[in-house]
Amino acid sequence: MKPSSWVVVRAPWLAVSLRIDRRVPPVLLLATLATLIAMIVNVGVGEYPIAPLDVIKSVLHLPSAGAEHSFIVNTLRLPRMLVAALVGLALGISGAIMQGLTRNPLADPDILGISPGAGLAAVTLIVVVQSVSSDLVSLGAFAGALLAALLIYLLAWRSGDSPLRLILVGVGLGAIAGALTTLMLTFGNLYDVQRALSWLTGSIYGRSWKEFWALLPWVLLFTPPALLLARDLNALHLGEEIAQGLGVRVTLRRGMLMLIAVALAGATVAAAGTIGFVGLMAPHIGRRLVGADHIGLLPTAGLVGAFTVVAADLVGRTLFAPIELPVGLVTAAIGAPFFLFLLWRQRSASLLRGS
Repeated sequence: MKPSSWVVVRAPWLAVSLRIDRRVPPVLLLATLATLIAMIVNVGVGEYPIAPLDVIKSVLHLPSAGAEHSFIVNTLRLPRMLVAALVGLALGISGAIMQGLTRNPLADPDILGISPGAGLAAVTLIVVVQSVSSDLVSLGAFAGALLAALLIYLLAWRSGDSPLRLILVGVGLGAIAGALTTLMLTFGNLYDVQRALSWLTGSIYGRSWKEFWALLPWVLLFTPPALLLARDLNALHLGEEIAQGLGVRVTLRRGMLMLIAVALAGATVAAAGTIGFVGLMAPHIGRRLVGADHIGLLPTAGLVGAFTVVAADLVGRTLFAPIELPVGLVTAAIGAPFFLFLLWRQRSASLLRGS
């Protein structure tokens, strides 16, 4: 890439300087505006439609906002949209980290078994323990995701740096977690099973400020370290030997990045269930927009993920209204063909290299 296509951002008070692609700032601005517009439109859609200007007035608590509008927007619909945006942001960043660490464009929290592990732990709490608080479900989902990641590390990375082996181990662990989840649902109480099934489909229906405040600390705690470690992720993406040659403490940095990705993925499972393919699609779209440098890719993938989940929720609410489709079903309908396209493109690239 030409030197003129880069810009250096310096923060003297932090003794930090970053070189980022010139495309990053305008793309981040446009992605933020697109997400905000989608959220405003989504908040205004429903049995009681509200004009976008009235939505903005209600959110800003302006005197001209009506009391009815304020209740519908701020109590019923706004927290749902904020949860959707945070879930998409976390999944986008988590997926970009996992693809960078594994050097595999097909990696994401769902395919690597992280989300299934979190789902198994959460379903166990819902069906077996029963009557658990959302905070305990969040901690359980994080513990399940962390255990899945630890098993992947021991079975795959412990034997060396092999992205293919990592994917295979992740797929196998995900299948085992899925089978155990089905077993839990088979022998569980009918009411708890219904609750778990509606949660497993990946939905933000009925999400309130309680779920928002439960998810927000996870995003605020783990997103800044991910951005600070983006330069090390660039080195790790080149392989262990090159990263070591560049002075990166491979084991420590890889462990920190994996912990961040697991924490973000586990928190989203606890807040909205298993929403698949967002962590797969968002990094690919981000690379098309700003390139492969993770300093710009991580925030871009996060914002693309936020827009994807908010837009998927809007489609799910309006496509067959008044019937509402879970957001996980919408992302799966888009993500499954996208995944097959990536497989086909990789196969074509392999055939071309072989010839």
